[in-house]
Amino acid sequence: MNRKTVIVGHKNPDTDAVTSAISLSYLKNKLGMDTEPRVLGNVNKETEFVLKHFGIEKPEYLNDVKVQVEDVDFDRSIMIDEDSSIYDAYTYMIENGFTGTPVVKKNKKFVGYVSLKEIATSLIKGEADRLNANYENIVNVIKGEKVLKFDDKIEGKIYAATYASEEDFSEIDLNKHSIVIVGGRKLVLDYCIKNKVKLIIIVNNQDISKEMLELAKKNKVNIIKTHLLAFSTSKLIGLSNTIKDIVRNEAPTTFDEKDYLTDFLEVSNKLKHNNYPIVDKEGICHGMIRLLDLSNYKEKSVILVDHNDIKQSVNGLNEAELLEIVDHHAIGNLTTKNPISFRNMSVGSTNTIVYHLFKEARVEIPKKIAGVMLSGILSDTLILKSPTTTDIDRKVVKDLCKISGLDMQEYGMEMLKAGSSLKGLSMEDIVYGDYKEFTVGDYSFGIGQVLTLDYDQILKEKKDYVKFLDDECKKKGFKLIALFVTDIVNNGSYVLFSSGATNLMSLAYNVDNMEEGHYLDGVISRKKQMVPNIMKEIENMG
Repeated sequence: MNRKTVIVGHKNPDTDAVTSAISLSYLKNKLGMDTEPRVLGNVNKETEFVLKHFGIEKPEYLNDVKVQVEDVDFDRSIMIDEDSSIYDAYTYMIENGFTGTPVVKKNKKFVGYVSLKEIATSLIKGEADRLNANYENIVNVIKGEKVLKFDDKIEGKIYAATYASEEDFSEIDLNKHSIVIVGGRKLVLDYCIKNKVKLIIIVNNQDISKEMLELAKKNKVNIIKTHLLAFSTSKLIGLSNTIKDIVRNEAPTTFDEKDYLTDFLEVSNKLKHNNYPIVDKEGICHGMIRLLDLSNYKEKSVILVDHNDIKQSVNGLNEAELLEIVDHHAIGNLTTKNPISFRNMSVGSTNTIVYHLFKEARVEIPKKIAGVMLSGILSDTLILKSPTTTDIDRKVVKDLCKISGLDMQEYGMEMLKAGSSLKGLSMEDIVYGDYKEFTVGDYSFGIGQVLTLDYDQILKEKKDYVKFLDDECKKKGFKLIALFVTDIVNNGSYVLFSSGATNLMSLAYNVDNMEEGHYLDGVISRKKQMVPNIMKEIENMG
């Protein structure tokens, strides 16, 4: 199955993560790859503004990149129609090396599952004198020849005219539910036809007179002729019965293509079955997976942007094929199975790196893509005011403004203001809207950052925020969770933190007994001014 390579930023996606995924996907597709940008969470108001401004569709949400049943190279054609004969089902399984097969109605609607074991049980314990078959199936199974056909469905009790005398057979009560196997015995044929039996099977290629044939037409009696003898015909005709009659009654264990392979393995290890039908939520059969298929599956292909830490990345990354990383953060704890392309630069935005990838590939940057790339850089550098900003970022911004036709200051402030409103956001939304987690030795901590002009609104509720941070810190078992409320006009941040970390925060910023809501002038960069300060003090602790 051909699948697009997904390009994703980190969890709790910000504008740089989303726009760099979009811009890099455009570049990769221009270079011949088949990729699509995806997001690992809801986009924030600022990002929504950017996407709407440039008329770009929001990337779809990606839950994980775990291996699913659909990634396994199983046979999607394994199934048999419920009206097929037992003989056809048996032959189908034997010729293809199956021990069972899904049974379906029209349009591949799943009916059930049948195995060679069920077929054998049916033949041994079933009613040998009953027939529930299609006319065509009977012809095929007994290698017959069509003589007269009036009905598609043939159902009734089977009789073999092997009696010592024709007179003995004439005492049997025949009717429209009778199927008779007979040679060329005229009296028996005449008796069957006059009683309007459902089907006459003439064995040993015996002839039937024109008079008898005309009477059979008049009485609408179905007739089949076969070269087989009566004994062989009697043995085989039961195999003409439709396979749906012996489909397993209890609901068989099935899987959806979207099910995770790990869940499939867990169930199959308990049940010890070899075959499992693949059925979707609408009841449509998509084939059958066998245990021997599990050695051949295709991992999902992933490219990461704006992060390289496993905790911040897509779930199931260890089950996927990681092709490339494009990032501007410190190298984290992510490992790969094979060598990959890892582009890491000390710049203010991932989009600055993507810009250089465009130039190196000599691919022209369209106006819209230039606009979203510019947005990512202005967002991550706070319109080039962040200490993470480099001369490289400034040069790139200048060129992207020229391509997009935008004024950096005017558009940048419009974008930041669009994302700064707290209206309609819950406390959880604000803390976790732009949030990342970090680990130092045995300790973990989390930092949320919100850029806003409405910082007074948060400070008025700081007691409630501190309680929320305390609860979250306890729940996660973290050393600290802090929320930096960044004033995008004055370039500083008010900080709220879990109450047990007062000493840690005081040491990190050289403030005596830091209070909740303390203003840190010039502190606006999580990467350079928040994470390093806190990480250093945690390291000093132990």
